[in-house]
Amino acid sequence: MTAARGSSDTRTVGEGADLITYDVHGDLADASPDRPVLLAFGSPMDAVGFLALAEQLDDRPVVTLDPRGSGRNPRGTDPMTPEQHAEDLHRVVEALGAAPVDVFGSSGGAVNALAHAAAYPEDVRRVVAHEPPLATYLPDRETLLAACADLEQTYERDGHGHAMAQFIALVMAPGELDAAYLQQPAPDPAAFGMPAEDDGSRDDPLFRNLPACNALELDVERLGTLGDRLVLAVGEDSGETFAARGARSVARALGGEAVVVPGDHGGFMGEVYGQPAGKPEEFAAALREILG
Repeated sequence: MTAARGSSDTRTVGEGADLITYDVHGDLADASPDRPVLLAFGSPMDAVGFLALAEQLDDRPVVTLDPRGSGRNPRGTDPMTPEQHAEDLHRVVEALGAAPVDVFGSSGGAVNALAHAAAYPEDVRRVVAHEPPLATYLPDRETLLAACADLEQTYERDGHGHAMAQFIALVMAPGELDAAYLQQPAPDPAAFGMPAEDDGSRDDPLFRNLPACNALELDVERLGTLGDRLVLAVGEDSGETFAARGARSVARALGGEAVVVPGDHGGFMGEVYGQPAGKPEEFAAALREILG
């Protein structure tokens, strides 16, 4: 590449609440039909979480972004939906002038990647949706969505610490949940290192995305036309957690099976956000093979 992998060019598209900030790693001119631009993102995770992956994938330009309401973008308190995020992704692809791109979306970003691919299939060459926390095709859908709705209500009532403790308990819970899960005592924020005091803020993008992120009804017929250009991926160490089960259920709904990739839900990440590193080198090798 003509630009060093360590260099990046920060750009924006839109304004106000619709402002999206993204970083171009490498030179867009080095993209080719078999090595197109890779758009990598999460939700609510911002671009920082994808830096280690971008550094490993030095055979193509990589674009990382802060999703709506996160990172360097304006904050707010209104709910956000996968459909809004899909429109944001389309605007970024248009601004890049690089369609079709390859897409890697993780967690809530995987849900948004599915919404984007259904709405704008011409934007994408291949899509890898890594562990989307979708309840839609799971047998305990109603319990999961009730838990997500309760999370939203807890956040509005009690603030970040209490809601975050509930969130961590939910995403770590193994296997199918029954109605008894909804009746158990709320976890203590202190058990997760969270403050119990309410600071009054209500602009956390994690909770602004709930429960719409988890309840998205996919256009299975439209996504099915992508064939093997759409891959659901699940971490080898993720077990039967919500997001891993979501990935497998979406793959089955589309008539296939999820591909196993290294690590867990954060397998692609370096050492960021005060968390230990995943397996970014191994993950990048697996992703490169999937993208072809």
